[in-house]
Amino acid sequence: MLRSYFKTQFPLRTAAISSRVVVGTKFVLDVALATPAAILNLRLARENIARSRNESSFETTSRNITNKYSNYICINRICLFAFILLSSCTFCFADRIVLKEGQTITGDILAEKKTQIYIDIGITVLAVPKDTILEYEYSETMTVDNAEPGQIGDSSKDASGKPGAAQDDKLYKTADLGTTTIEKCVEVVSEAVVLVSSPAGSGSGFFINEDGHLITNYHVIEKETRIEVTVFRRAKNGFEKEKYKKVKIEAINPFVDLALLKIVPAGADKNVKVKFVHLGDVSRIKTGEQVFTIGNPLGLERTVTNGVISTQKRAFQGLLYIQTNADINPGNSGGPLFNLSGEVIGVTNMGYIFLGGLGFAIPVNYVKHFIDNRDAFTYDKDNPNTGYRYIQPDRRRNKSRPKFLQGGIK
Repeated sequence: MLRSYFKTQFPLRTAAISSRVVVGTKFVLDVALATPAAILNLRLARENIARSRNESSFETTSRNITNKYSNYICINRICLFAFILLSSCTFCFADRIVLKEGQTITGDILAEKKTQIYIDIGITVLAVPKDTILEYEYSETMTVDNAEPGQIGDSSKDASGKPGAAQDDKLYKTADLGTTTIEKCVEVVSEAVVLVSSPAGSGSGFFINEDGHLITNYHVIEKETRIEVTVFRRAKNGFEKEKYKKVKIEAINPFVDLALLKIVPAGADKNVKVKFVHLGDVSRIKTGEQVFTIGNPLGLERTVTNGVISTQKRAFQGLLYIQTNADINPGNSGGPLFNLSGEVIGVTNMGYIFLGGLGFAIPVNYVKHFIDNRDAFTYDKDNPNTGYRYIQPDRRRNKSRPKFLQGGIK
């Protein structure tokens, strides 16, 4: 109603308000300076009237000017109120799009299509081509920037990603995070990625909760009990290494190539808290979606590689894998495969060394199933049924030709 009143009574000023709010320019001075100008004009008018000899004319003219001044003050107050109202509506929007040319569009992102993003800026809806966008973020929903580990409790989604009551016994956390850039994701999740090493070699892993439970590949720790985990904590001038030499093997599943470990802090500090990542939903991933990995290929710590999902379902030996063209090399095994929300959608476990662009990751739904049923895969070094073992037959001690073959075949 207020806006329609402006359009009928003050079309020029209303147009100026609309255009300036869209570009984000502050024009409060235009309104604020209007009142001093009116006062100055009133004083000049009164001085001219004082010189007039006609007293009745002076009273009539002064009354008219005073009425005009009061109307002008009322108009300015209404305009100032409209400005504050429109500005508050503008700055209440949470979502943000940054264009490649440097401009920023603030509003409410309504839909995200393959080639365009639709954003409501209050007075209209803009369709912004994706090829002109540098970055965009959903600030109104939870993003990887404000989803700091430890700040989000158990998600209201179950292991399948569907809404449901959160379970207190789950070791991992899930969250429906908004998309952002690789740079921002790496800044938040990099501390949760660790180096897992043993006498046989090294690989990668990632924490799934603040208590120190982590996931890696089974083949990284296969037949090893002396395991060491190196955590990279962010410091003022980079990262500092913190090594945990006592690591407990909680559960293993050699068939899916997964292992659940837990660091055991040494000394008096038994309640150490670590950064962790959230597990995503494999049903939401799409072919062509951008992904990235963090790991320690060939001992090169905290290496980030990016690519896209080549295919969502690639079958190997009865299991499905996520195929990606992000480089996966020896040492990346056990590391996380992230989407642009900073959620883990897979665990990298194999790639072709001499053929770049062929990497594979275990889908996160296998990881959730493994963790939820960890009691069935509990590791026990004294239990021969833990995992599986290929028992090699004894070699022949007498290597001479068997007697039934000495006479030849008849």
